[in-house]
Amino acid sequence: MNTTVNAMETRQLKELAQQLRVDSVRAADAAGSGHPTSSMSAADLMAVLLAKHLRYDFERPQHHGNDRFILSKGHASPLLYAAYRAAGAISEAELLTFRRLGSRLEGHPTPRRLPWVETATGSLGQGLPVAVGIALAGKRLDHTGYRVWVLCGDSELAEGSVWEGAEHAGYEHLDNLVAIIDVNRLGQRGPTRHGHDLDAYARRFQAFGWHTVEIDGHDVDAIDRAYAEAESTAGQPTVIIARTLKGKGVESVQDREGLHGKPLPDAEAAIAELGGVRNLHVEVQQPPPARVLHAVRSGHLELPRYDTGDKVATRDAYGQALAALGTARGDVVALDGEVGDSTRTELFAKEHPDRFFECYIAEQQLVATAVGMAARDWVPYATTFAAFLTRAHDFIRMAAISGSGINLVGSHAGVSIGQDGPSQMALEDLAMFRALYGTTVLYPCDANQTAKLVATMADREGIRYLRTSRGDTPVIYSPTEEFPVGGSKVLRASDEDRLTLVAAGVTLHEALAAAESLDREGIQARVIDLYSVKPVDRDTLREAAEQTGCLVTVEDHREEGGIGDAVLDAFLDGRPVPRLVRLAVRTMPGSATPAEQLHAAGIDAESIAAAARLLVETAIVR
Repeated sequence: MNTTVNAMETRQLKELAQQLRVDSVRAADAAGSGHPTSSMSAADLMAVLLAKHLRYDFERPQHHGNDRFILSKGHASPLLYAAYRAAGAISEAELLTFRRLGSRLEGHPTPRRLPWVETATGSLGQGLPVAVGIALAGKRLDHTGYRVWVLCGDSELAEGSVWEGAEHAGYEHLDNLVAIIDVNRLGQRGPTRHGHDLDAYARRFQAFGWHTVEIDGHDVDAIDRAYAEAESTAGQPTVIIARTLKGKGVESVQDREGLHGKPLPDAEAAIAELGGVRNLHVEVQQPPPARVLHAVRSGHLELPRYDTGDKVATRDAYGQALAALGTARGDVVALDGEVGDSTRTELFAKEHPDRFFECYIAEQQLVATAVGMAARDWVPYATTFAAFLTRAHDFIRMAAISGSGINLVGSHAGVSIGQDGPSQMALEDLAMFRALYGTTVLYPCDANQTAKLVATMADREGIRYLRTSRGDTPVIYSPTEEFPVGGSKVLRASDEDRLTLVAAGVTLHEALAAAESLDREGIQARVIDLYSVKPVDRDTLREAAEQTGCLVTVEDHREEGGIGDAVLDAFLDGRPVPRLVRLAVRTMPGSATPAEQLHAAGIDAESIAAAARLLVETAIVR
C-alpha cells in the first residue's frame, strides 16, 4: 500500500471519487451515449485503488513490475477514462471525445487503441478469467511480484465463465489476484439475481477457495482497509464484494431502474449536485524495478523429421514439434484442456513442466488463460479437441478484438476420427476461425508439414489456428520442404489436366488416391494441397482454374465456411468463376470406422473420383 507517495485523506479520496463521477457523466453526455450510472457506482472503488494501491507507470505500460488492471464490466468505460484523466494519461479534451469517430476512447476499451488496457472487455464474464491468466503468468512465469486487479459487475457473475475462472484461481492459490465486485443491484433490464445479498456471492467464492471481504463500496476508508487486507493475504485470491448504488450521488438516477446505458437526463444539474467539475491529479505509485528473465529464443530449433512413406498422425507431429519449439524458445508456453494424452501436449509437459498449464475441462478458461499470458508477452499454444473450442468461441472472438497473439490447436477434427460419433467431430471449426478478424487458419496433411507450421505460427500476428488429425496419414513431404503461410502445394500437374482437386489434411490423401484412379481412366487431374486455408493462395487457384476450367474442393468439414468457401474467395474480384463442385460433410454422422465415415460423407477417394468424372463429362457436353 502507498503510504508515502501522495497519501490522501478520506476527504480527498471522496473528492477524487466525485471527480470520477463527474467526468463519467461529462463523457457520456458529450457522446450522447454510454453507461455513466454503472461508472458512478464504482467510482469510490476506483478512486482508492488509483490513489493508494495501484502500482503503475503510465509512461511505461509494458514495465514488468506494473500491476495489471482489468475492467471486466467494460461498459463502465467512462470510469476508466476518467481515471486515466486523473492520472494524467489523457487530457480533458480527449476525455470528451468518448465514443466519437477516430477517438481512442471506445465504448468498450480495447488494447488496440490504448496501451494501458490489458484485454478487450464488454462481453461480460471474461475479465476475471483473463485476469487469472495474467496472474498465473505472474506467479509461475514472470516472478516479478505484480498484482492483478479486476473490477467486475454483479450482473456478469451469472456467467459460467466467471466460475471457471474462480475455481482455477482458487486451485492455483493466486494470491496476487484481487477481484472487486461492484454489487450495484441493477442490471440492464432490472434487478440482478441476488440483488444486494453480498453473502450469496461470498459463499460462492469461498467454495472455490477465495478469501472474501464484504464492504460498503462507498466507504473509502473501508475500501482502503479491504485492499490492504487483500495485499496481505497469502495463499488465496481475494474478492472484495462491495455494496454500491447505481448512479450514486445523483438523486434522480441513484438506485433507479430503466437508466442503464443512457446518459443522465440533465447532465448539468447532475454535475452541480456532484459538486462541479474538478481537476485533481493523482500521482500513481510507481512499480518496483523488475525484469522478466525468460529469453525469447534460447536455443537452436531442431524440429522432428519424418521419412516419406511413413505413417504419422499430425497430432503426434504437433506434440513433438511443440516440445522442440519449447526447447528452442523460452517464451513458448503450452496449455491443455485435460486431453494432453490425445492432443500430445503431454510431450511438452514432460520436457517443460514449468511452462505447461493444465486448464482441465474448462475451454473458456483455457483460452482466457492463453489471452492473459499473451498479454504478458508469452507465446501460448492452447490445445484441445477441435470440437470443444466452439465452447470458447466468444473468448476467441474477444481475443481477436484485443489483437491478442495466441495459438490455438484443435485435434480430432472431422468425421475421420471414426467411431466416437458426431459429438466429438469438429465440422464447424474452419468456418469459425475463418470468420474472425485477422486469423490465420492452417490444416496440415502430414507430419513434416505440421512440424514446420507449428514453428511458423509462433511468429505470426493475431490468432493462429492449426487443425490436426487423429489417424495416421502418409508422410509425403521431405523435412526440408517449406510451407509459407498463404501458400499451397501443387502435388500433381500436367498440361493435359482437365480438372483440379483442392483438398487439405485428411482429404488431401483421398484426393491423391482419386487422381491416381482417374489417371488410369485417362482423366488427368491436378491436385492442390491447400494447407493455408486463411489466407488462401489465390494465385495458384486462379492459375489452376484458367488451365483446367474445373475445380473440385474436398473437406472433412461442413460445406459452409470451410475450404470450398475459401477457394471461392479467390474469384471474388470479378473474374469468371470456374465450374466448381464442393464435396463436404452434409449428413449427420454416426459411429463407424474412419474409412466408412469418409465414404458415407462422400469425401473419400471413390466419391471424389465419381464427382470428377461427372464434372468432366458435363463440361464436355456443354
